[in-house]
Amino acid sequence: MSYQQSAISYQQSAFSGQKSGFLKRLSAESRILNAIVLNEKGIALVMVLVLAAISLSIMTALIYMLVGGTKTSGIQKRYKTALEAGVGGSEVTYQLVALRGQSADQLAFINKMNTLGLGAIIRTPNTCTRLAACSTYAVYTGLAAKLNLPTSCWTGCDFSATIDPLVNTTYDMQFNLGTTTTYTVYAKIVDTVEGNSGGDEGLIKGGVVSASSGEVTVQSKPYLYTIEIDAENPNNRDERAKVSVLYQY
Repeated sequence: MSYQQSAISYQQSAFSGQKSGFLKRLSAESRILNAIVLNEKGIALVMVLVLAAISLSIMTALIYMLVGGTKTSGIQKRYKTALEAGVGGSEVTYQLVALRGQSADQLAFINKMNTLGLGAIIRTPNTCTRLAACSTYAVYTGLAAKLNLPTSCWTGCDFSATIDPLVNTTYDMQFNLGTTTTYTVYAKIVDTVEGNSGGDEGLIKGGVVSASSGEVTVQSKPYLYTIEIDAENPNNRDERAKVSVLYQY
């Protein structure tokens, strides 16, 4: 009996020792875990990295917007310059239209432009002429046919709105405008509505006013020309502007 009691006491003592050791290990592990969780060492570095990433993202966005704005501004500036060249080209085209295809005056006009270094060239082919069915009209060829005949009486004439600078049969006239940057302007008459207006020939004989009640005043009916203008920088075809004009002569 004494031997059994001694064995039981020994087992209780061993269990108590194991329990004590487990509690000590648990306490030590708990202290280590608390030390790890509550340790704030290195948090400053993490915050610096987070703030640096946020700042870098903001700076990247600002640089992107700045570069994008600069590109857009440059595109708008180049387009506006090309547009101004197109508007200026339309003014030159009006002067050519006013000559109504008279060969001598037209040649003198082209020579004057070339004297100024504008490189003017008439491109309308002589195959552009009057349709045979329109026998009531005089026969015109080249640009004169477009200027003096209604569109329905054209034959061999290009009246599409398309202008291809690489194909010289797709426009009627070309010339250069500009100083620092030179723009090539291409002009094309795509439609003509007949009128009864003519060139200014001044007064015929003397200036006379008739008071006769039987005098009939002929109402002026102007010619209407639809003109396509294409202006572009020959060194950069992205710098390009198109202008459509309805010109009353």
